[in-house]
Amino acid sequence: QQQLVETGGGMVQAGGSLRLSCTASGGTFVSYALGWFRQAPGKSREFVAATSRFPGDAEYADSVKGRFAISRDNAKNTVYLQMNDLKPEDTAIYYCAGGPLVSDYVNTYDYWGQGTQVTVSS
Repeated sequence: QQQLVETGGGMVQAGGSLRLSCTASGGTFVSYALGWFRQAPGKSREFVAATSRFPGDAEYADSVKGRFAISRDNAKNTVYLQMNDLKPEDTAIYYCAGGPLVSDYVNTYDYWGQGTQVTVSS
């Protein structure tokens, strides 16, 4: 059973940066597509970014293109989300997810972390 644990959330001012990490255990990390989703209060969970098992193969939501970057280190069973130029509307709980392919659809992913809070103040 794949388990995912996110770290790196916190509070930052608008324009600042944070890097989220998600470390996997209990499964075949290298074969999974990995994604980041987020959920703000009162809103549904939305796609942020995802990467296949091939480094450099990534997709992004339009709202984060040019500001966020997803990467993975298969040797460390870890996927990262570098978030730059953060905006108040980026405030949400961020979730790491693992699944069979890169997708912006929540139900594609089989494994989820517990989430980490990101708060951006204006």
